[in-house]
Parts: sequence; C-alpha cells; structure tokens
Amino acid sequence: MTDDAVIWNRLAALLPEAEAQDVKDCWDIGEQEAGLGLLVSGILGHQMPISETDRAQISVLAETWGEREALTPQILQFRDEDEPGPLKLIEGDGSTVPEAIGGAAQDLAGLVLVPWIACTRCGQVLMRAHSRESWGDLSYLARHYVITTPNRATVSLLFSADSAGEAFVSLQRQCSDAP
Repeated sequence: MTDDAVIWNRLAALLPEAEAQDVKDCWDIGEQEAGLGLLVSGILGHQMPISETDRAQISVLAETWGEREALTPQILQFRDEDEPGPLKLIEGDGSTVPEAIGGAAQDLAGLVLVPWIACTRCGQVLMRAHSRESWGDLSYLARHYVITTPNRATVSLLFSADSAGEAFVSLQRQCSDAP
C-alpha cells in the first residue's frame, strides 16, 4: 500500500465505519475526487473535531486531486480539536507575497506566493506559487510549492507543481525537528 493510500485510509477512519468504507472504496476504484467530497461532507455533517494537521493534510489531498478550490470553504469550517497541533491551515487569509528572494527567486520570477500551511513551532510556511492570469486572478493550478522562512521573505525549499504532498511531508519533517 502506498503512503498516499495509508494517509487516505487513516483520514477515512475518522468517519463512522460505513462512511469510512465508502471513502476507502473511492480510493480503490480511482474516484479520489468523489472520496474527498464524501470525507469532507462526512466530517462536517458529524461536526467531528479534527486536528489542524489533519485539516492541512486534507487540504493537501484536495490540492493533489484538483479539488482544493471547491473544498476549501468546507475544510475551513471543520471543528477544531481542543489542542493546537504543529501545523495550521492558513488558507484564505487573503495574504500574498509579491516576490521571492533567496536561491529560488529566479524560478519564481513573476509568480505570486500564497500562504497555505504554517508550522506553529518553527514558523516556516508552505506556500503555493501561482501566476497571475491576464484578467488579474491567480492561476487555478500552482506552478510550484515553496517553504519559506518564518518572516516569509526567503524561500528555503522549492518543489515542482506536482509535489504538493512532498512539500507537505518536508514541512512536517522540519516541523518535527523544531525545538
């Protein structure tokens, strides 16, 4: 079983057994988009408290399967567990970083960095790098993922457009190494 399937099944297990099985079945038949919808609606419908790290992980899965924009409003409505976790979804705060500095600046020239997930211990931030469309909105798909320093001014790590999960794991790893 791949890591993605393990993560999927762990998140599905947050739901009652029958609903969890429906989400798992979606993975098995290649209907991840439908499974994410079932997962998100199930968590909301049962008003289940969820950790910030699981909320962020669900957002990463939604990004990976092209459902982030559709599911983010609901993901942001999840009930929080009482204890804060090491990662926090900061999606939707409206902030952007107009330009990157550091070793990745050339790869990110002309792209807008959008804060996405923050480490609450070390302060690093996972961001999506988007181009600006001719009509002024940001591109639907991220062109890169980056991890920045806490002040969001310097890019520490750069990831390709198909590496949202890898970038998230890297942030988790760095976060777990924080004092």
